[in-house]
Amino acid sequence: MPEAMAALRISRFKVYDLIRSNELPSFGIGRARRTPVDAVRAYMRDRMEEAA
Repeated sequence: MPEAMAALRISRFKVYDLIRSNELPSFGIGRARRTPVDAVRAYMRDRMEEAA
């Protein structure tokens, strides 16, 4: 999650909130959550399109 937090410039809480709301896809490996880089990029692209 630190990379997703840095890329989106948001808090850890907000990243997990986006995951819980299914706005940001993720998957689990053991106790860890992983968000694919492509998912972060798609989320950013979608937000930019909404803002335009």
